[in-house]
Amino acid sequence: MTYGSETWSLTMGLIRSLRVTQGTMERAMLGVSLRDQIRNEEICRRTRVSDIAQQVAKLNWQWAEHIARRTDGNWGLKVLEWQPRTGKRRVGRLTTRWIDDIRRVAVSRWTQAAQDRGLWNSLQKTYVQQWTLRTEMMMRMKL
Repeated sequence: MTYGSETWSLTMGLIRSLRVTQGTMERAMLGVSLRDQIRNEEICRRTRVSDIAQQVAKLNWQWAEHIARRTDGNWGLKVLEWQPRTGKRRVGRLTTRWIDDIRRVAVSRWTQAAQDRGLWNSLQKTYVQQWTLRTEMMMRMKL
């Protein structure tokens, strides 16, 4: 389910869809129907499967580290920094880019931060917690 998720731009809608799909798969693994009225927390406790939002955020962060450490002149880092200039922008908020999520935690010098593995791993914990807490708050607000 997380194939290629390293390069996804994380949004609340995407995380919500992934969590719904994960819940459906876990219920199918246990043979439990929604009519059985078993809470999601109980389902997660039984299956012991890690949260999909945490896993995707972790993969995203690891891919950023990989891209930042490459020194062979590959186009990966150049594509991340590229700003397309195509006519008019759409009305409303700019679309979230993959790199914007990384910069929120690691600031603008994230490529230098990725060179220090200790610092980068501590920032990874912050990044994953940020997404976990943000999505949990948004889910509670929707209820």
